[in-house]
Amino acid sequence: MLHLRMIVPAEHTEAAVQLIEKTVGTTHLVVLPGAAHAPSGDLVLCDVAREAGNELLHGLRELKIDQEGSIALENIDLSLSKRADEAEKEAPGEAADAVLWEQLSEATHEESTLSVTYCAFMILATMIAACGVVLDNAILIVGAMAVGPEFGPLAGVCTGVVRRAPRLAARSLIALLVGFAAAIAATTLFSLGMDALDLFSMDQLDDPRPNTSFIWQPDPFSFVVAVLAGVAGVLSLTSSKSGALVGVAISVTTVPAAANAAVALSYGEFGQMWGSAEQLLLNLFGIMLAGVLTLYGQKLLWRTQRGHWSRTGKR
Repeated sequence: MLHLRMIVPAEHTEAAVQLIEKTVGTTHLVVLPGAAHAPSGDLVLCDVAREAGNELLHGLRELKIDQEGSIALENIDLSLSKRADEAEKEAPGEAADAVLWEQLSEATHEESTLSVTYCAFMILATMIAACGVVLDNAILIVGAMAVGPEFGPLAGVCTGVVRRAPRLAARSLIALLVGFAAAIAATTLFSLGMDALDLFSMDQLDDPRPNTSFIWQPDPFSFVVAVLAGVAGVLSLTSSKSGALVGVAISVTTVPAAANAAVALSYGEFGQMWGSAEQLLLNLFGIMLAGVLTLYGQKLLWRTQRGHWSRTGKR
């Protein structure tokens, strides 16, 4: 279940209440006239099944409540209510399959913002990965993958394409490109500094490195894993199962590939650098392709489920 808290201008309260009451899967409606002061209006509270959330949010936005008042939504971790159970049964489809597009757009917008913090995480993750590739240390590589924040912009590009939101797609793509460019540039300088301190060496880079040589030697499995990770990552976002994002982060070699490219560049090893760049681009393309197709698939699945419910009245 989801909990909605709205500040509704008094002249729109009746329309908002009627919308909530006629939306299948809503319950626990509370109206507190004149309770809100900034902005002024009535405070309207209700719970809604996740499956019905999109329909209700769309209707509320058509009433311009988001512009003249406010709409806040949060997940309910525990609801001990017979009426809530009945509302969930009445709502069409399954909660796990429902995509809250407004929530997804908001989440990806926040995660894809080009900020100092975002760039810092990208740079730190790439530097950690640089240590991993030079030392041929798989643990450092996994740690760097987990630190890297690149899946946020990747998800933003996918969401922007599917929702036909060019601004979101563009800002996400810019964050992705600028983030990797800054990380590679900073890590190249970091590698030169480590070499000056005799902590990195050309011999380490040219060693066989059995644990990390795959980073600059892309093969068909690189693309396959990227596609699978893209599907899993998008599903984890749309189903609010964020724990799966950790697995996604450590399954693709985006940050390690950028790190290997930076270290190779610092030593003039252009063969490894181009191999790493190819690995990076292959992974990014695979994730974005899979993400877009997954979101389109979820839209189609949801329409099919709602169509079946409309015809039969059964879930």
